[in-house]
Amino acid sequence: MTITLVLVIAMAVLFACGVYLLLERSLTRMLLGFLLLGNALNLLLLVMSGAAGDPPIGKSAEGITDPLPQAFALTAIVITFAVSAFLLALIHRSWTLSRADEVEVDEADVAIRRARGESTDEDDTETDTDPDAGVTPDDGHERHHEAPSDEREGSR
Repeated sequence: MTITLVLVIAMAVLFACGVYLLLERSLTRMLLGFLLLGNALNLLLLVMSGAAGDPPIGKSAEGITDPLPQAFALTAIVITFAVSAFLLALIHRSWTLSRADEVEVDEADVAIRRARGESTDEDDTETDTDPDAGVTPDDGHERHHEAPSDEREGSR
């Protein structure tokens, strides 16, 4: 096997694992999937750049490597780092507020899907919504951004 074939196989495995992890509900797994996709993209840029050439300062102009894929790879590294830092901040905020690492089902989206007649995965498992009142029961999560009613009245 050649080096290029090994890089293509490694890139395909990284892309597959990254997409699989991005489809999970856990925010930490989504972050890991995004990081794997970023590394797979860097390998793709490395493979696309072609064979390595001579350094720019040399005896002839033949075989010089194109610097554009290297610039793309550096840009991809910076963007991956920035988005990863943002996702990590979102994960930290979610964990701090609700002690949950999973993305919750948005009740408004489910209601819109039901109104359109589209089937949802939650139709079979979700039975907490009271259809008469239109209110979901409290699931035990505290809302840290809202002050209790007695604290609001006392601060006036």
